[in-house]
Amino acid sequence: MKKNLVILLVACFAFNAHAQLLWKVSGHGLSKPSYILGTHHLASLSIIDSIKGLQSAFDATTQIIGELKISDVQSPTAMQLMQQEMMIQNDTTLQVLFTPEQYGIVNNFTKENLGFDLSQMPKVKPAFILNNAVVVLYMKHVGNFKPQEQLDTYFQTKGIEKGKKITALETLNFQFNLLYNGTSLRRQAELLLCELNNVDKLIDDTKKLTTAYMIQDLDGMYKLSEEKEGTSCDPLPGEMEAMITNRNKDWAAKLPALMTADPSFVVVGALHLPGKEGLLNLLKKQGYSIEAVK
Repeated sequence: MKKNLVILLVACFAFNAHAQLLWKVSGHGLSKPSYILGTHHLASLSIIDSIKGLQSAFDATTQIIGELKISDVQSPTAMQLMQQEMMIQNDTTLQVLFTPEQYGIVNNFTKENLGFDLSQMPKVKPAFILNNAVVVLYMKHVGNFKPQEQLDTYFQTKGIEKGKKITALETLNFQFNLLYNGTSLRRQAELLLCELNNVDKLIDDTKKLTTAYMIQDLDGMYKLSEEKEGTSCDPLPGEMEAMITNRNKDWAAKLPALMTADPSFVVVGALHLPGKEGLLNLLKKQGYSIEAVK
């Protein structure tokens, strides 16, 4: 279940538990500084008013860098690609992956919350149900989430209005492959059942996580995301590396050239920022000065 919270909020603590979401990157040959903002992908836009120095940092940059280009995400091509990746391509079906009892649990949830019976989509991947379940439960029990007002979308939209360049660190193909093919179908089924069998705890943890983000308590978010349950719901070796660490290393290799070419406002999930293998420390090791914006 903790892995699902990470999917919902790629968020954690940054450098010695400061309440901080916005960071300045300077030095190491940069003529002008760039900035990195850690986001909660489902957070209310009201957080913007409480992040110190945010508008000045945004105005001082000429390029917005996101995990993806939102214009690509909203394109017909993206929908076609998702429809392809979300479906099982071999002979396996959901009835093969689940026992009759488990199938009933999943089917009851999809009918009540996602608006379809599994008989209508017998070859949809469990990861698709899982990812949508997280969002639906968030919307029902946390609230203040409007799909058209995501932080990532907001900054790219404002960037376009201001004539800023929009750049992405990843492609749709990469992210869809990570979400829908990053683990086996059996593991996807296991994780989905973990969530549906522990809905109350997931909702409670999600509320705590969101509250912590809105007050920028990154240390609290870190502690929550690090909790282990001692069950198969905990991330297996390699799963968090694929979701976080490996991507951090890839982004740290790409960002220097992008920041050198244009002072940049980088918007990524906050869990990518902290720790020895976090994006901030990886850039610091390259010689950049990393400072919390006050």
